[in-house]
Amino acid sequence: GLTASLTALGFETGRLKTGTPPRLAAESIAWDRTEEQASDPEPCGFSNYLPPPRGPFIPCHVTRTNARVHDVIRANLHRSPMYSGQIEGIGPRYCPSIEDKVVRFAARESHTVHLEREGLSTNSIYVNGVSTSLPADVQELVIRAIPGLENAVFLRYGYAVEYDFFPPRQIELTFESRPLPGLYLAGQICGTSGYEEAGAQGFLAGVNAVLAARGEEPFILARDEAYMGVLADDLVRCDPREPYRMFTARAEYRLTLRFDNADLRLAEKGERLGLVTRAQADDVRARREAIARTLMRLEEIRSGPHPLLHHLRRPGARFADVVALHPDVETWGLAPDVREQVVIEARYEKYIERQFDHAEKLRRLEEWRLPAQMDFQRVTGLRREAVEKLTRFRPRTLGMARRIAGITPADLSVLMVALRAAEAAPVASAGAGPGDVS
Repeated sequence: GLTASLTALGFETGRLKTGTPPRLAAESIAWDRTEEQASDPEPCGFSNYLPPPRGPFIPCHVTRTNARVHDVIRANLHRSPMYSGQIEGIGPRYCPSIEDKVVRFAARESHTVHLEREGLSTNSIYVNGVSTSLPADVQELVIRAIPGLENAVFLRYGYAVEYDFFPPRQIELTFESRPLPGLYLAGQICGTSGYEEAGAQGFLAGVNAVLAARGEEPFILARDEAYMGVLADDLVRCDPREPYRMFTARAEYRLTLRFDNADLRLAEKGERLGLVTRAQADDVRARREAIARTLMRLEEIRSGPHPLLHHLRRPGARFADVVALHPDVETWGLAPDVREQVVIEARYEKYIERQFDHAEKLRRLEEWRLPAQMDFQRVTGLRREAVEKLTRFRPRTLGMARRIAGITPADLSVLMVALRAAEAAPVASAGAGPGDVS
């Protein structure tokens, strides 16, 4: 009934699907028949304000499917809801079911299977790579034909879910819905798939709902500030034919959106929201200043024909190399994380500068707003496809229009000419709007 209610309020809806693999009992697996993949010896935590992760660290294990597995799957495809027509929605391209993999990559003799323990206090093993909607009896045949899983005990069978979603072009960057202001959508309902994606959207939607209720400015992250900014921006301009997943490849600014500088990028924004204390934000500000100051000093001090900073730009360079060239650097009292950031900034300096210059140019486009009721059909010179896409997505700025699939640089030039003409038009004729200016 929820979908019907929202459709009646003017929302568009669609259907997607997602799936999950079986869970097996750890004690039923022949681990000696699998390949161990150890955890990171010194894993990084998610916050500088929490103690670092401590062991025991649990390894994953790897095994593979084989011809026997594939034969069982092919013989039972008619019993899979995804192939029988019972489920018609489209699943995530990057996390296909085992049925999909066997059919789409028929020439492959095997597929990798990762066996992942679901927690320190559970015996449940997640069989990553074998998402399926096949019946239970077929799943047992498939799993027990995989090396190491011959005697596997099922804790839960894999299954697929088909669900309604609301194409995210119907939301703002704040995740407030356009058809019904005051209603915020986040997660699978926006056409996404993945735990991290859902968590990020829930955070942004919740924060902005509270800020709206308080009458405060919204909280919006730009594409060059955070992966959450990339996610939100992608969603408001996409028309998903499959569940959306967030990948680093979707970000233009991967060199600056690193895990090691997350607090340097976002701590002060967290302070504004009350999620980071003043003391923590002051610590980040002090660290940022120490990094900048150290970079400047290393640029001023010369070692031979080059400044000290030049030596950190060499492949494989370490901060210890600079100390060896100029021992006084050791007296500067630099914390290990400051040294690490200095090496990273020096190594990628020119590339990062290039990214920031590009980001600044794009930011100027972001600030060039399109009239909310702009009639794109009346913009002379705009291609039919561009008119259709712009009318459908209703971008708020030129920057958002630029990122719509099918919008070309020539289309943007036409829009810019129309906007400039409208801005230059006399007030008396302003009502005509930019669409009437060729």
